[in-house]
Amino acid sequence: MQAPSTPVNEDSRLKSLKELDILDTQPEERFDRITRMAKRLFDVPIALVSLVDENRQWFKSCFGVDASETPRDISFCGHAILGDETFQIEDALSDPRFADNPLVTGYPNIRFYAGHPLSTPDGEKIGTLCIIDTKPKSLSADDLIALDDLAVMVEQELAALQLASTDELTCISNRRGFMKLADYSYAMCRRQKISLAIAYMDLDQFKPINDEHGHAEGDRALKLFAEQMCGSFRESDLFARMGGDEFVVLFTDTEAADAKEILQRFAADLEAAAEENKLAYKLRFSFGLLDVDFAAFPSIESALEQADQLMYQQKSCQR
Repeated sequence: MQAPSTPVNEDSRLKSLKELDILDTQPEERFDRITRMAKRLFDVPIALVSLVDENRQWFKSCFGVDASETPRDISFCGHAILGDETFQIEDALSDPRFADNPLVTGYPNIRFYAGHPLSTPDGEKIGTLCIIDTKPKSLSADDLIALDDLAVMVEQELAALQLASTDELTCISNRRGFMKLADYSYAMCRRQKISLAIAYMDLDQFKPINDEHGHAEGDRALKLFAEQMCGSFRESDLFARMGGDEFVVLFTDTEAADAKEILQRFAADLEAAAEENKLAYKLRFSFGLLDVDFAAFPSIESALEQADQLMYQQKSCQR
């Protein structure tokens, strides 16, 4: 088996994927209608909108296969994002790159695969619209054009997500909306020598909430977390959901010591809200708190990266 190579632009590709804030979200009709159309049009049992993350391919839309993701190293889509055109395997058993792939030798028994790369508006290939059959198959020139057209439809829906500045689930700013405002605040504080602190937060044990109580309960936890942010933080604080179970707060005219006290009050308020809502689990979080040194961190991106690293260090110490 041949694992897919890593694209030369992997860092920027993953950054664009993360900024969409789409991974691990619920199915959406705007994507499902396209995969249903592909399934019917090409008379195949499986059609997917597959997004290639760092170590997995995750299915935003999935028809015909009982899985939400597979490892990236055995994915066909990992190969497809390396090119610009449709990646087609007519008979996987006859292809030495895939003949012993577990997705071929076992469920879902892939024989035919065709995946067209999906690009963001800035040109990063983040996944594919793909069709799969359990028997050998070949696409005609007209078929390839049709699959390309459907992929463009998916890309248009992805572009609409990228343009949005509010997180649909929690109704607070998403990464895009935060960055627009944070860039301005960061530049102003640096210019006027105003103190600035950044807290990058990650919910603790969020995956078990989804696994044990269902994704609807996971969504409820995220919404409650965001609601408490709105109630606990000050009007001058800028906060957002950055993606998945990660959140950020930008404290202007605030030293890190004061920001830590605010976060501790927020943690207490969050615990009280969880008890009031009779949650069957604890709603806690880890955070990385950075007292910004503008000489060391000339941009909001560099400061966020450091705060993110500090958060993961704290999370690692808790294990």
